[in-house]
Amino acid sequence: MNPTNKKHRIAIIGRTGRGNYGHGLDRVWLDVDDVEIVAVADDNDAGRAACAKRLRAKKAYADYREMLEKERPQIVSVAQRWIDKHHEMVLACADVGASVFLEKPFCQDLRQADELVRACEEKKIKLAIAHQTRYSPKIPVIRKILESGRLGNLLEMRGRGKEDHRGGGEDLWVLGTHIFDLMLLFGGEATSCFARVTQKGRPITEADVRSGNEGIGPLAGDHVEAIYEFSSGISASFSSCRRAAGNPSRFALTILGSKGALEMRTGYLPETHVLDDPAWSPGRTSSKWIPVSSAGVGKPEPLANKGSHQANILIVRDLIDSIEKDRKPLGDVYSARAATEMIAAVFESHRQGRPVQMPLENRDNPLSKL
Repeated sequence: MNPTNKKHRIAIIGRTGRGNYGHGLDRVWLDVDDVEIVAVADDNDAGRAACAKRLRAKKAYADYREMLEKERPQIVSVAQRWIDKHHEMVLACADVGASVFLEKPFCQDLRQADELVRACEEKKIKLAIAHQTRYSPKIPVIRKILESGRLGNLLEMRGRGKEDHRGGGEDLWVLGTHIFDLMLLFGGEATSCFARVTQKGRPITEADVRSGNEGIGPLAGDHVEAIYEFSSGISASFSSCRRAAGNPSRFALTILGSKGALEMRTGYLPETHVLDDPAWSPGRTSSKWIPVSSAGVGKPEPLANKGSHQANILIVRDLIDSIEKDRKPLGDVYSARAATEMIAAVFESHRQGRPVQMPLENRDNPLSKL
């Protein structure tokens, strides 16, 4: 609760037809105590009216800058999935001293990311990124498994995207960001990357670069293969191939150790299993994958799975608490930049044809220099 007994003033920025309101970054506030939704902004007339109605907002604006100046909210949901306006919208929020709940991906390139970090520092605002899995009640259980030595010495992490029609570069951006956030959570800082990006089996060139969907900016490649090193000493890989999706999906993070393995998907209560098998091969041993719940290994799940909405509630409650206690949110502006850097490093390594050290020297989109 807010110790001053005053409601936090909340505003919403959406873009109907261009990322809409993301994965529920507008509706989340309806189920959070001690907040008041004072206004919404959307440059689409019908979308703006519909949002104001469903959120019971007092005011609605076509221009988000006008809304920020007149309403002076304390927290803003920058809700749309498209990222072409994330940078300017977050800067505008910072200018009026408003903290931000931001849909992923973070922004278009590392130069923008650096500017957003500086703005948050200079204006003393908080930013929470919508990497919902970081807030899962299963994360403490997974940490306990890793710290207990049950998997032995950690050897590597493996991640894959959804590998649907977006497979390759787009998958790297819009879904890889979730996997990278988990890699950073368990592996520490990423220190290097070696990657290859191909289009129809050949390395991408300048001729393959196009404007990506959802405001991503320059994009290329239908197949991505990347290897990372982390400050903890563990290595990791990420792969995505267009239209190579599995059923069930391979969109997950797998952590492999000398004594066993752990696989987790993404979300509020991600499907998670542990394997006590140093061969990582239950098909040729007597071992079996054991489900992991928020209560522990092999225990029934006591929580109802309300999906991304429940995870968003945890994020905004943590954001409010971070504001009141002047601490970092669990998924803050720095972790958002770090995941973006892992994405950029794939294209920068491909551009240079060698491993690259991180943080990257090049802060522009590497495809703009291909």
